[in-house]
Amino acid sequence: MDNRNLLLAVVLSGLLILGWDVGMRYFYPEAAVSTQASSPTASKSAAATQAAPAAQSGGTGSIGADAAARKVDLETALAGGNRVAIDTPRLAGSINLLGARIDDIELKDYRETVKKDSGPVRLFAPEGTPGQYFAEFGFVTGGVRQPSNALWQADGSKLTPATPVTLTRTDATGITYSIRFAIDADYMITATQSVSNPTATAAIIQPFALIKRTDTNATIDQYVSHSGPVGVFGDTLWDPHSYAEMAEVGTESPEGTPDWLGFTDQYWLAALIPGDGKGNVTVDDAGFRSLGNNLFRSDLLYGATTVPAGGSLGQETRLFAGAKESQVLDRYEESGITRFGLAISWGWFWFFEKPILWLLRHLNSLAGNFGVAIILLTVVIRGLMFPIAQKGFASMAAMKAVQPKMKEIQERFKDDKQRQQQEIMKLYKDEKVNPLSGCLPMLIQIPVFFALYKVLVLAIEMRHEPFILWITDLSAPDPAHILNLFGLLPYAVPAGFLAIGPLAVLLGITMWLTFRLNPSAMDPVQQQMFAIMPWILMFVMAPFAAGLLLYWVTSNLLTVAQQSYLYSKHPQLKAANAAEKQKAAKG
Repeated sequence: MDNRNLLLAVVLSGLLILGWDVGMRYFYPEAAVSTQASSPTASKSAAATQAAPAAQSGGTGSIGADAAARKVDLETALAGGNRVAIDTPRLAGSINLLGARIDDIELKDYRETVKKDSGPVRLFAPEGTPGQYFAEFGFVTGGVRQPSNALWQADGSKLTPATPVTLTRTDATGITYSIRFAIDADYMITATQSVSNPTATAAIIQPFALIKRTDTNATIDQYVSHSGPVGVFGDTLWDPHSYAEMAEVGTESPEGTPDWLGFTDQYWLAALIPGDGKGNVTVDDAGFRSLGNNLFRSDLLYGATTVPAGGSLGQETRLFAGAKESQVLDRYEESGITRFGLAISWGWFWFFEKPILWLLRHLNSLAGNFGVAIILLTVVIRGLMFPIAQKGFASMAAMKAVQPKMKEIQERFKDDKQRQQQEIMKLYKDEKVNPLSGCLPMLIQIPVFFALYKVLVLAIEMRHEPFILWITDLSAPDPAHILNLFGLLPYAVPAGFLAIGPLAVLLGITMWLTFRLNPSAMDPVQQQMFAIMPWILMFVMAPFAAGLLLYWVTSNLLTVAQQSYLYSKHPQLKAANAAEKQKAAKG
């Protein structure tokens, strides 16, 4: 029987771990409901695709087909000339005059690795390179997309916040197209597309913009941090698909007028914002496509406009290409871009998470060490939650005190369940005990601690931040492992199930201590589960970011201190717990 119960405990523990991601997606959904292909918007999109096949091809047109054929290295791609430099306080790169593409962007404030000689993070790279990721602006004239390799002329050599650059070209019919690029001091580029028609005949013209990328360098899609297509359509966040899911779906044109759309990683974002970012534009198509070969595209095709002879048109589109810094995103949202701050996967508990992140930033500025800031933040949160925990503990003590009377009632009325229930309810009333009051404080704390955990996943402020000794990056797993004697042996340990570092060991020990202090469960199966759960979780959580493990270890130590203190205030509960454990050990 004992062996069977132990096996059952192990199986249940495994199911708990494997089902965690699914469960969190169920209870804390963050994505809007995916639209169906038969929606009116999708039908409209199909019509636009027929009208402009080259612009809207999902992989059979000129945009989608060339990528697999061309393979070039980054240095060669950027050395080809025909480029306008980009230089701002936070961005460096260039605009490719072949195709009017912004395909070269580096983030000056962020390094690729923790090494001091590491280069800056590269966000955009030219088509055909291993990390291809770029934005393109152009026009569809008479249902035909202008050539993607057309050469544009620039009126300047460098795009800076003080010096906009305008690209122009004239087609064979005499129509002149212009794209004026302006850039701010953060991550926003404004593209104003205009057309001048000096010919004797009218022309039907549609400006378009797109972002195209490979997913081979994308971050992993998680329930707490979405990676993949994202946007706000009709004031509603849309982010239901990972790249793998998008590859199966093929094409998505979400319902509602687009406020912004693009692709997100854990820390980075590239997004197109049509017009003023409030959905006040006419578009024929706005959505996402899988192009095959691990390539994906977000498309923005504006409504067709008839430009008469001697007439003109203009359309403004903004491109965000940079880091997901919540303060920066919120400033853009305050300037008018609808729900732009939701590019960070805040989820349901944003009202907890944003203040926690604000506090974390301030603690980091005071402590000068992000690891110390995490410890201080955990102490502050646990301190604020302490009155709630104290109330729950007092309720548990009261319930323990009435247990002998409750067992007496159960024995006396064991053959009359209805009377037994009535007497127990009367006992609760007489003793002023609420059996649910012990659970409620625990439930209240769950969203707060989940929000704290999520902030540490989402906060770009933790990226590449050191703590002490061997921990040089709190956003990465603990680099020291048991298998190489914590770095003493000269070989690396692949990340995974056996990559157990000092922080993971501390996590297992401190979690075991918290379980030891918990009131004992009389069910032997539950006891066995509690006995092995800390060590299972030690292995499961070892590959997590060191900052998260630091938070969990700190939280566990505070739990031990808190429970020890509360036991000292409620000795009857401690005595009852010890008696139950002794009884369970004997039986």
